Amino acid sequence: MRKTQLSCAIVAALATTSIAAQESKAPAKLETIEVTATKRTESIQDVPVAVQALNGKALENLGIDNFQEYVEFLPNVVFQGTGPGQNEIYIRGAATTQSNIMLSSVQALQPSVAFYLDEMPVSMAGRNLDVYATDVERVEVLPGPQGTLFGASSQAGTIRLITNKPDHTGFGAGFDTNIGFTKDGEMSNSVQAYFNMSLTDDLAVRVAAYNDQQGGWIDNVRNVPGEGGYIGSAVVVDRISGGPLADPVAMDANRITNPNVSSSAEASVVSPQNDALVEEDFNDAVYSGARFGLSYHINDDWDLLVQHTQQTLDTEGVFSYDPTLEGETSAIRFQPEENRDEFGLTTWTVEGRMDKLDVVYTGGYLDREIDTLADYTGYTNGGLFSAYYLCNHYDTPDNAADERCLDPTKYYKEDTSSTRSTHELRFNTTMDTPWRVTAGLFYDEQEVATVGQFKIANTEMSTFGFDNLQRTLVGNEGINSDGGPFPAEVSFINDITHTIEQVAVFGQVEYDLTEKLTASIGARWYQIDDIYVGSTSTVDVTRRIRAFGTNDADELAAVGLDPDAVNAAIQSGQLETDLLDNDGVLTVDDTIYKFSLDYKVNKDVLVFANYSEGFRPPVTNRVGGGLATNQSGKFENFRIPVYSTTDTLDNYELGLKGDFFDGLFRVNATAYYSEITDLQTSRFDPTNISFLVFTDNVGDAEIKGLDADLTWLATDDLVINAAFSLLDTELTSINSELEGIAAGVGSQLPYSAEFSGNINARYFFELEGGKRGYVNGSVSYTGDRFAGMVMDAFVMEDATQNIYGTGSGLKIEQEAAVYEGVTYADSNGETFRGGRYVQESYFLANLAVGVTNDVWKAELYIDNVFDERAILNIDTQQFTPKVVTNRPRTIGMRFSYDYY
Repeated sequence: MRKTQLSCAIVAALATTSIAAQESKAPAKLETIEVTATKRTESIQDVPVAVQALNGKALENLGIDNFQEYVEFLPNVVFQGTGPGQNEIYIRGAATTQSNIMLSSVQALQPSVAFYLDEMPVSMAGRNLDVYATDVERVEVLPGPQGTLFGASSQAGTIRLITNKPDHTGFGAGFDTNIGFTKDGEMSNSVQAYFNMSLTDDLAVRVAAYNDQQGGWIDNVRNVPGEGGYIGSAVVVDRISGGPLADPVAMDANRITNPNVSSSAEASVVSPQNDALVEEDFNDAVYSGARFGLSYHINDDWDLLVQHTQQTLDTEGVFSYDPTLEGETSAIRFQPEENRDEFGLTTWTVEGRMDKLDVVYTGGYLDREIDTLADYTGYTNGGLFSAYYLCNHYDTPDNAADERCLDPTKYYKEDTSSTRSTHELRFNTTMDTPWRVTAGLFYDEQEVATVGQFKIANTEMSTFGFDNLQRTLVGNEGINSDGGPFPAEVSFINDITHTIEQVAVFGQVEYDLTEKLTASIGARWYQIDDIYVGSTSTVDVTRRIRAFGTNDADELAAVGLDPDAVNAAIQSGQLETDLLDNDGVLTVDDTIYKFSLDYKVNKDVLVFANYSEGFRPPVTNRVGGGLATNQSGKFENFRIPVYSTTDTLDNYELGLKGDFFDGLFRVNATAYYSEITDLQTSRFDPTNISFLVFTDNVGDAEIKGLDADLTWLATDDLVINAAFSLLDTELTSINSELEGIAAGVGSQLPYSAEFSGNINARYFFELEGGKRGYVNGSVSYTGDRFAGMVMDAFVMEDATQNIYGTGSGLKIEQEAAVYEGVTYADSNGETFRGGRYVQESYFLANLAVGVTNDVWKAELYIDNVFDERAILNIDTQQFTPKVVTNRPRTIGMRFSYDYY
């Protein structure tokens, strides 16, 4: 079939492929993106590993500006979280319970997927850097362990955002504007622009800037108890607090929903009010920033690149709705919700040639500031000391009828500073020999310094000084504040500095056994030091961790621990402390490997087999060694681990990359089997202070799956892309202390669907005056997914019914007859069953029509054509479920112009 220049442009503009046509009469073929997945520049079709990539033109055509939009076209990738700047990435189903966003900075659970901006790793637990995708050359996704070349946190995969660099060939500039109108929401608008100039033959600069104002669609509605609003429940407060209230059932009968109760002053349980905060479309997000690049040709062999990116992300409100309310755009919040996330990233790269070697030195420095204010009223329904902070039973010991639970309104305020400095020196051989070597050295130092303040107690009560707390920190080593006193209403403070230092040596050798068969072996030796210091208002964290390192009886006693009991726990293997030195520094080192064979069947078809290893480092727990306050049931004799151990992922895969039918049809597919050992997870602290969430090893798991993406040049004017992911995940063993709490052996891992897929089609047609029109349509499907690892959904649903007077209506799948994570009964006096919420399946469809002449482009688009309200995440961090959802149907227009 003869292909025209028009059809060449179709695929060139679409996705992972472009079309090569030497002449208009020559048959067009799919051409590939150059990627650096193996730290060498190679064609994506020649790299013997699974790689997915979209180039900058494809991102523009698909209307993608941020990673969440990109994930719609990556069925094996999950972007899970609670809103912009508050997400984690999972690949191929390797997921566990989400880090609590209010604790991710202190919990220290490392991500399983590494995120890179050019050569710089910028991952962070629970708060991956949300980089705006402007002036992007391509995005690469490397599923499966990439630890030998990309190090820690590349356990399940690596994602790389590659930006456009300064171009020495001349001048270029352009801009892109977008305006969109969301159903029942605010208008959104954005402007992006770039400028490139070659100042001399050897010096070029490039500047890109952007401002994107994303209007909200979630309403903060007035709290109306009895109509799906927050009533509050003494029954819930009493049972989580160990039963201190005399008659919580009678108290719940005397709430504002009782027709005989006319005001909060008469109610035994005070319902919070939010009248002053009622606002339509209150979940706004604004991305603004710029990137500056300078490229200098030092001489014929050496080049220097320096770039600086500065970005601010401001969000207000929440991106989830309350399922107890009508519709899917309403929430109830009792405190302002604000998040400001600002970063500056400077990177530098020196590339050159030394005889038979290509040499690259690259480094970077990241400085990030996060300021958060969040509603924390939900703590009322989750923590052991809820009654202590909220109810007046200590003041009415002789008259139970006077017991009341007061206004539960609470907030959380966080100030976090994060810095990261990396250096990498690597060498690539360039000799014309059957063997090739990539080798290098890597150094990484990252620090997270955070101060979190929790307003928990009702400040009307003076018995315990809640009206003027003036809290101070216990210790002062490693803290970031002045130690206090803190504001009078603040009940608890986290002040933690967490530093991770890593050194590594890595290498990969490829050898051509024959003209068609190549073998390679890679290895990485690493050493990681985890330094966790600071204090809370109740615990000297530095001294506590150091006491475990020295095992000094006096020091253990000084931090409130029983030295004999701790030593007995260490001797029995219940507690591990051997990785800690006398300064409390946790050190781990190991070597991981990768082996592969690839066979070139012909010039268009490659098959390969790989074995690879990935890991996440151990995590020091802030209150490690603590004995569970609740000594009944599963919590009997339980102690929090001093640290979670390294979890590892061993991966085996077989892959095919091929062009067929004269280059008109492309198939890239990978089948894989992964084994995860000592899977790390975030879990509730059984000492029952709910904000002291910690990290534990839940057990082992296995994952079987198939990834595939297809590209078909169907006609002269039509190209179709499709991708899908099949997953079979299973827990194969469970930590005995988590049996009956976490999902059991044979259960599915959370957040990833058994099947996900998408189809994208783009059709071009000729117009007068050298212009072209096009129509682009895409459909994506995501299957059912479990929310989290813990089987506490029936507990949360019962609490929701008591607190709101109605259930959430969300789907729950029962997985056990008994849930052993609580020691109290449900509202009917029956034992809680074990089950997890199900994030139900959804379809999303987008449509666009436009006109272009290769200089300017005008486009009308409809995102979320059928106005699907997808369940992206069921967030249970507030102890009752909230549903994070997508933007409703949005209709808009884009216009772009490029001048060369």
